[in-house]
Amino acid sequence: MNVYETVKQQVTARQAAERYGIRINRYGMVVCPFHKDTNPSMKLDNRFHCFACQADGDVIDLVARLYDLNPKEAALKLAADFGIPVTIRARFSPQRQSQSYTKAATEVTNLPLDKLALKATIPCFHTLASYLHMLQYWQEHFAPKTYDCEWDSRFTEALQNKSYVEYLLDTLLWGTAEDKTALLSDHGKEVVELDKQITEQKKTFPERNP
Repeated sequence: MNVYETVKQQVTARQAAERYGIRINRYGMVVCPFHKDTNPSMKLDNRFHCFACQADGDVIDLVARLYDLNPKEAALKLAADFGIPVTIRARFSPQRQSQSYTKAATEVTNLPLDKLALKATIPCFHTLASYLHMLQYWQEHFAPKTYDCEWDSRFTEALQNKSYVEYLLDTLLWGTAEDKTALLSDHGKEVVELDKQITEQKKTFPERNP
């Protein structure tokens, strides 16, 4: 299990907010720290969502935004602050993480893998990048309008999966040959099914220019 999954299983957005000094009322609402909020407009539970500025995400997204960290740094901060034991190997640099996945896709052709693994890596990368695109669209367009309305399943899926898909893409781009081979072995069948899902969902979100 990677650091993202480990942290998200053990710490909620509400627990993190309390740890870092955000006052929460009895309804689980807080003054949003991400815009000039005067009345509590952010809902906190396992995840967070602001009904004014639409900021939302999981506990790692919350801490990343609070402290201006990338997702990996936020996950490690949470692990340290909550005493969660994790084992981490360096997979990518902060400088590379900031590049767009679309522009970085050309680097896939230079992966240090044998020809068979490389042949599998390229479609895997593009499937995951397409899925991330879809999740970003769902998160933006299916966010709840009020704190008490039922959350759309697509919005929930985006919150649950976006950080992990970004982690997988980072591994394919900048991980070691061993990491990439393990990813293909562990997630190959899953990515094939994901590609089928994306094909079915293509009409629900527009194409974006890189």
